[in-house]
Amino acid sequence: SELARHALDGAQRSVSLGDRPATGTTALAAAARAWERLGTPVAVSWFPPSRAPIVVASPAPGAHISPAEPIRLTFSRPVGEVLGSADPRLAPSIPGRWRQTDSHTLMFTPSGYGAPFDSQLRVELPHTVAVADAAGSTHSTSQIEWTVPGGSTLRLQQLLADAGYLPLAWQPAGAAVALTPSAEVQAAVEPPQGSFSWRYGNTPPELRGLWSEGEANTIVKGAVMMFENIHGLTADGLAGAGVWHALLSEAIAGKRHEGGYSYVYVHRESSPETMTLWHDGQTVVSSPANTGISGAETELGTFPVFEHLPETTMSGTNPDGSHYSDPGIKWVSYFNGGDALHNFNRSSFGTPQSLGCVELPLAASAQIYPYTPIGTLVTIEH
Repeated sequence: SELARHALDGAQRSVSLGDRPATGTTALAAAARAWERLGTPVAVSWFPPSRAPIVVASPAPGAHISPAEPIRLTFSRPVGEVLGSADPRLAPSIPGRWRQTDSHTLMFTPSGYGAPFDSQLRVELPHTVAVADAAGSTHSTSQIEWTVPGGSTLRLQQLLADAGYLPLAWQPAGAAVALTPSAEVQAAVEPPQGSFSWRYGNTPPELRGLWSEGEANTIVKGAVMMFENIHGLTADGLAGAGVWHALLSEAIAGKRHEGGYSYVYVHRESSPETMTLWHDGQTVVSSPANTGISGAETELGTFPVFEHLPETTMSGTNPDGSHYSDPGIKWVSYFNGGDALHNFNRSSFGTPQSLGCVELPLAASAQIYPYTPIGTLVTIEH
């Protein structure tokens, strides 16, 4: 902020700053005569009375801060007198550097992506100090903490759309976020304005109905799982620090998922029962399918594929209590517990015959398998 000019009535040894919080810092520049140029501003800090050295932290201790937000510590005594030769330590350790901006002030400036999202950031001091708040209260400690919030769901959706993991596109209302770590992490906690649009005019209504802007939904979970699987992360659909770091890195590098968008929907109670694969605005295949028999019905709902196997052995318990083990089951995409899209050798398709899976003819199952990697959504409906 700009300096405010105050003229004094003659020479004075002290200047009143008026009503101020119990602790704080202001910039002060002075000139002996009205026509002289002001000197270089200096920071002036004030503190409540205390026998122990006092520190004022900015941002305030306990506040929510951006991952890349600088941290300023202003001490009531010279930095070297309070801390000795040791710098404070950050936990978790993050890239950046401490520098002494004046005799009483240390500042840490993060570099790269700064602190992890959804974490507690702690400064550990080599000696105990009195930490002051704006009201003038102090407490003795050697640690100061802040909360780094998780990334915004809205920004997660924007990034996934830009990277090609959603069936929607996103357009910013103003200038695009700068392709730098500091700009991207700031946008992650304070997302820019913009609008989403469906990439394909014939998007199935079942898929459209799953979308909600700025809120967690199954479309986003599936997209995160796909992103995690491609990047060697645990495909749990949760956007933790590892997902955010990889997603921001790809945004800065301008990388985009080129696999297209697939969606499978199954009509469980139609006659015949059918499975349809939709991909990038086209129906790739529609085939008769078998869903679960009475007592082992295929659950209604939408589920992301969580395991993708070209061939496996399926085993379990039949409704009569007997056990089964079927080797050589091909083109398997598990999407809900033990339920899966897969081939099975049946004499007919289109009626309830399975124990919960969606059974398909060999040709159809082989055709859809490349389109149903981990994260692909499968909807089971009436």
